Amino acid sequence: MDLITFAGIAMLVLWAAGTFMFDAPGLIHLLLTLGVFFLILGAIKRGERARKASK
Repeated sequence: MDLITFAGIAMLVLWAAGTFMFDAPGLIHLLLTLGVFFLILGAIKRGERARKASK
């Protein structure tokens, strides 16, 4: 697991904890957006590395 994917998962965990434990102000939902973005970016980079390795 690379650093980008780990950061995405950590942000999603923090978002879930913040949403259900607190009143969830608007800025905490930025963690959801960035977490999903980092997970998608990590998947794209992992696929790109796999494609380059297979050539």
